Amino acid sequence: MGLFYQQDINENTRLGVWHIAETADFFLRSVSLQRTISHPHKRLQHLAGRFLLRYLFPDFPYREILIADTRKPYVPGESFHFSIAHCGDYAAAIVSRRNRVGIDIENFTPRVQRILHKFLSPKEQSFLDHRRPLDHAIVCWGAKEAIYKWYGVGEMDFIRDMPLESFKLQAEGNITCNFGDGTVLPLHYQTWTDMALVHLVTEP
Repeated sequence: MGLFYQQDINENTRLGVWHIAETADFFLRSVSLQRTISHPHKRLQHLAGRFLLRYLFPDFPYREILIADTRKPYVPGESFHFSIAHCGDYAAAIVSRRNRVGIDIENFTPRVQRILHKFLSPKEQSFLDHRRPLDHAIVCWGAKEAIYKWYGVGEMDFIRDMPLESFKLQAEGNITCNFGDGTVLPLHYQTWTDMALVHLVTEP
């Protein structure tokens, strides 16, 4: 299917979502598989994510990507900051030459009901839209996943360290997180019929 969505956030930062309908050979013409992935669909997701990095910034040095002990991928020297996410047949990436970034993409699915108490405090659960509580919760989950990737240092408590301020669920909007170290983090989200995208961009 190809590019589903793209946004130039600022002069240094770009975001994209790819709808995966191609075979692995399509992506392998532009990027290589950097590690062994046996599951065919996960391999496609991996390739699509790397492909997006170069689609957004053709000079992105994807071959130099390393994985930190915290499992955060990075480019040595931080010539680029980036974050990748996958869900179903979609891959999302955000890349910046200057800003720290995080991204997540999630399908609207009822399975989140089982883990609601693990990532939302009672206060956060109280502001969920009663008409679409699970969709609202999934946007919150996406926000906290994006923050986790942005932070990239290691284990965090999704309730204690990432409290979200109340927000109304709309097609597109902003979320504020009062991060554990006192930093106020601004996030932006947008939704489609069956999924939500959340991203975060901060100063270095």
